[in-house]
Amino acid sequence: MAATDNANGTYTITYVAANPGTDTVEVTLDGTAISGSPFTVTVSEDTVSLGTGDVGILNYAYALEQLEAAFYVQVVTTPYTGITAEETQILTDIRDHEVIHREFLKAVLAAGAIPDLTVDFTGVDFTSRASVLGTAKTFEDLGVSAYNGAGQLLESADYLLLAGKIVSVEARHASAIRDLLNPLSADFAGDDVVDPDTGLDAARSPAEVLPLADPFVTTPIDASGLPTA
Repeated sequence: MAATDNANGTYTITYVAANPGTDTVEVTLDGTAISGSPFTVTVSEDTVSLGTGDVGILNYAYALEQLEAAFYVQVVTTPYTGITAEETQILTDIRDHEVIHREFLKAVLAAGAIPDLTVDFTGVDFTSRASVLGTAKTFEDLGVSAYNGAGQLLESADYLLLAGKIVSVEARHASAIRDLLNPLSADFAGDDVVDPDTGLDAARSPAEVLPLADPFVTTPIDASGLPTA
């Protein structure tokens, strides 16, 4: 716990919780409990470092798979209003794939794996088809571009092969979600993700991807050790 003098008659006390969201913080002064003004208490989690080299890139992928898996588990557990049997099957299949990806990467990383991240889906209305599928589209398009951008940063040919297999499945997910949103259209491979001149999908670097995923992850992530070239 650390206290910062704000130089305006108030203090900010930062406490890194062992169990974020469950720990109780009591502030005392000379043995007397203090509550309210002039103290502000901030409860935060430890920052998670993705690491360096190939392990760092795999942890980066693992972090994204944690996010996607958690999202689809919630979607299938609490289906949106009016969901059809076909949509349920598609979303269940995607959930199963994402959970497999998550657990596979965790096994590959073994002791080098980052801990479980805390996700935040408060901005998603899980009762709304538009909200759920819109978020799914965001996650799938982001995931495809993330793998495409990270592949060049891997040194191991085996890991590159692994990433290529996963991203091909993620691209199928992206197309399926886009088709649910806009059936019988060209949006399954829209110009916003596939360059019409090259026929290539979008690619983003970790520095571009993580800020886009940040609103859905409360655990602070340190990606400073990741390779950039």
